[in-house]
Amino acid sequence: MLSFVGISQSETLFDEANSAYQNGDYETAIKKYETIFDNGENSAELYYNLGNAHYKMNHVAPSIYYYEKALQLDPADEDIKNNIAFARNMAIDDIEEVAQTGFSVWFNNFISSFSYTTWALLGIIYSVFFVILFLLYYFSTKSLHKRVFFTGAIVCVICCVVSVTFAFQQQSYIQDNQYAIIFGEEVEVRDEPNLRGDASFQLHEGAKAKVLEDFQEWSRIELSNGAQGWVNSEEIKML
Repeated sequence: MLSFVGISQSETLFDEANSAYQNGDYETAIKKYETIFDNGENSAELYYNLGNAHYKMNHVAPSIYYYEKALQLDPADEDIKNNIAFARNMAIDDIEEVAQTGFSVWFNNFISSFSYTTWALLGIIYSVFFVILFLLYYFSTKSLHKRVFFTGAIVCVICCVVSVTFAFQQQSYIQDNQYAIIFGEEVEVRDEPNLRGDASFQLHEGAKAKVLEDFQEWSRIELSNGAQGWVNSEEIKML
């Protein structure tokens, strides 16, 4: 009962936040969306709406950050992809991405087309179809029907195993590839994890970087063009 009460409150807050957004009161919308996060709720739609509110207020880093969070939960959503492209245009840094080739890159891109929860859900669906087809095979009296149901059941088993495998692969890929968004207005990237290190280059809010390691209050990052360096961990926000 307490769980249902919490869900009801979150839905009410979500509706109020959407109304505030439609009325142009983006600050109130942001506060209400964030209150839902504080209640332990999250979803692609919630992150997407929060990104929209920040985008309307020209908040470069937060809008990109929440669009990225939404994209993690729903990688196939075209609206999220379109809006994050607009948000990235607000960022100052134009980082050229080094093209990567090879089977592993293609495979990672393929499994990233769905979140690992979606792959797991597909595995459950295939397992249910397997049970149905196997029961039909078991109780069927005609040999043709038996062959069809048995073949279908085997295909479902294979698809189930593949889906679950892809779910674990996608989860492992996300855990091994941690990204962050630069939140500092202007951040110096140094060649050492201290203020004595020379500043190799600068990044501005909204830039996305891969976090390779952490050392005390510093994080070593890598950009999509291969450039690496150290930044203060307080200047970035992990995805």
